[in-house]
Amino acid sequence: MATIQASFCSASFSSSSSRKTKVTFHSQNFESSHLSVPRLLVNELNQRNGSPNLTATSSEILEVKPLFDNRKRSSLGDSVSDSNFVQELYAIMEIVADRIEMHNNIKAQRDNWNVLLLNSVNGMTATAAIMAGLASISGSGPSILSLKISSSLLYMAVTGIVLVMNKIQPSQLAEEQRNASRLFKKLHEEIKTTLALKTPVTSYDVKVTMEKVLALDKAYPLPLLGTMIEKFPQIVKPAVWWPEEEPKCHDHNMSDKFERNGWNENLEEELKEVLCVMKGRDSAEYARLSNMVLKVNKVLAFCGPLLTGSAAIGSGLIGLPGFGSWGAVLGVVLGALGTVVNSLEHGGQVGMVFEMYRSSAGFFKLMEETIESTLKEREVGDRENGELFEVKVALQLGRSLSELRDLASASSLSSRIQQAKEEFASKLF
Repeated sequence: MATIQASFCSASFSSSSSRKTKVTFHSQNFESSHLSVPRLLVNELNQRNGSPNLTATSSEILEVKPLFDNRKRSSLGDSVSDSNFVQELYAIMEIVADRIEMHNNIKAQRDNWNVLLLNSVNGMTATAAIMAGLASISGSGPSILSLKISSSLLYMAVTGIVLVMNKIQPSQLAEEQRNASRLFKKLHEEIKTTLALKTPVTSYDVKVTMEKVLALDKAYPLPLLGTMIEKFPQIVKPAVWWPEEEPKCHDHNMSDKFERNGWNENLEEELKEVLCVMKGRDSAEYARLSNMVLKVNKVLAFCGPLLTGSAAIGSGLIGLPGFGSWGAVLGVVLGALGTVVNSLEHGGQVGMVFEMYRSSAGFFKLMEETIESTLKEREVGDRENGELFEVKVALQLGRSLSELRDLASASSLSSRIQQAKEEFASKLF
């Protein structure tokens, strides 16, 4: 009986020892996998403890662990990359907000330039004309000489200031900054929409946004010297504030994924008809208006300094023998005409009107390029959603969807060609 109990205790002790050894080794084995223990050492320990099946387990642990780490690193890399692109977009958005403030400040400054310079020019011109009139009735002596010289100097100063104003066109500069501020605000909202709706943000989004910022900087420069937009161009071109569109890489499976993506043949034909109307009426009309205002501005810019310069000469001729009262007439009358011309040009802000028409022509050119590039895209899945695109086009033209479709159908009917030609696509401008 004692023998049986001893053997039973021995067996129990050996089995518990074996279990304890296996459990202890298993925990050691598990820890070794985390500590990157060499596989030969693991196999040797397994053989000593008589547990060959743990070798496979240890091997599996050692082999599976790196795969899990790789997947984890890959997912972490993607998330880190996406986070970097998001941070870059936020940084660009901050810069765009700063651009908006800069253009607003400079717009206010150049508006002040236009008002203050015009008031100064008109005041100096009126003073010079009064002095010329007083000189003609003062007889002779030192008084007439001082009045003549003062009047001529004022007229020459006015001529110089008007030449500078005609060169830089302060009202047009202010309109440029006003347009730049509006377009930067629009870009700011586009970035916010991208961050809110698009997941994940890619490097392409960052690249396109940076190109838009740089294109706006180039289209509406801040300095006056060197990079200022030509105020009297030989050929009027629409304002361009967007980067050139690069060809896209097509994924042929996208069309199956997105099906028709809101597009159909009727919508494409509708947009083609609207495009024809914009090219035939809106773009042509604003190009004509831009050329007409530019010609008027050129005439006024030439006549203003000519009149004040002639008035300066007339004031200098007052009292000279052989000229009689003609010097005073020239000094007073030409000075008054110069005041009228300068007030029309800068008080009427003809340069601003020219820039407004040029910017409107650029707006229609951008719409035309957008519609054309969208329709040229063969893969429907790569296009913007058709229904959303139609809504955008309609609202940009100041129309409802039904009015946009009526415009397209009217321009496509042969019996209503004349009516379609007389109707503009846009109701905003």
